[in-house]
Amino acid sequence: MRVDVVTREYPPEVYGGAGVHVAELVRALRGQLDVQVRCFGMPRSEPDVHSYLVPQNLVGANPALATLGVDLSIAQDVAGADLVHSHTWYANAAGHLASMLHGIPHVVTAHSLEPLRPWKAEQLGGGYRVSSWIEKDAFENAAAVIAVSAGMRRDILRSYPSLDEEKVVVIHNGIDPVHWKPVDDPELVRSFGIDPERPSIVFVGRITRQKGLPYLLKAARLLPPEVQLILCAGAPDTPEILAEVQAGVAALQEERTGVVWIEQLLSHSELSAVLSQATTFVCPSVYEPLGIVNLEAMACGIPVVGTATGGIPEVIDDGVTGRLVPIDQLEDGTGTPRDPDRFVADLAAALTEVVSDPEAAQRMGAAGRARAEREFSWTTIAERTIDIYRSLTGSGTGTP
Repeated sequence: MRVDVVTREYPPEVYGGAGVHVAELVRALRGQLDVQVRCFGMPRSEPDVHSYLVPQNLVGANPALATLGVDLSIAQDVAGADLVHSHTWYANAAGHLASMLHGIPHVVTAHSLEPLRPWKAEQLGGGYRVSSWIEKDAFENAAAVIAVSAGMRRDILRSYPSLDEEKVVVIHNGIDPVHWKPVDDPELVRSFGIDPERPSIVFVGRITRQKGLPYLLKAARLLPPEVQLILCAGAPDTPEILAEVQAGVAALQEERTGVVWIEQLLSHSELSAVLSQATTFVCPSVYEPLGIVNLEAMACGIPVVGTATGGIPEVIDDGVTGRLVPIDQLEDGTGTPRDPDRFVADLAAALTEVVSDPEAAQRMGAAGRARAEREFSWTTIAERTIDIYRSLTGSGTGTP
């Protein structure tokens, strides 16, 4: 069986969890299937990986139209595949068009949902209406929709009520515990301006509304003075959200020491070292289908404090591997807390509880590492994904 996996992100051009997911899934699928990857960006040297640049006449166009230009080229090249599997709205049009053009099943993995990210209009303008149309049409016509968490499945069915519930299945994101593991490198950590002798909280994520970074910056003002806040944050969606975060960080740095902002993209070994030295990881997202970064932190042996929204409660075992922070959210698609001050106070309280008891934090970190190993294996995820492929094509796995 030949499966064409279509994605915007693929190594080395990876900036979010969807790109990590695709890379790990492809690696796990190979050896059992003929997998062809079709991705956006510059040429890759990896065999069976095909890259596509924005057509010259669409360079500088609205990002949604530029995306469609890439998708058209990909859809044509999917000819010969038995099934096409797309990831994120950027690739959904390619998958849907290829399905119609070549008469093959289209599988969608939902990593996020456009109706639940209305702030994308800040970034895309009218292109947000285009991206929303692409996603809706692709989901409603797909042969199967994979949700990365049960919370995501509920969101899909709420956002697209015409979908047949039976074709929306849950296969969690995963982690490679051999690749992600504790790394003890205090000198490397010091090179980033972090004091490994002080308790610290680490945030890793893009600067986007859904990640809740402004709430974290407010919560940090309520933390014990000895606690460091390490922000591994970049790739802002818009100049406006970047300016908001810059102002928040600057104000915080005037009030306390140990506020470290690492804007460059860290290598795997660097990020592992930064995570491993931390007392706890924080995920203050107001929208998060699951959050691979939470699994990465757990695999590095640290507890996770995260918002009780989306798929995060399926990752954090509250009180065992970390703490869940309650949030009462508006139902307008923005995820905004009804009482922002209460959310900030609850976030600060949970973080303070964890960093103030290093022994308990170590126990939770060890439990998180064990949970990541036990329940989020990419081998299991690949097996379940292949089962879906086979059910749609009537084919055995075959050989590559």
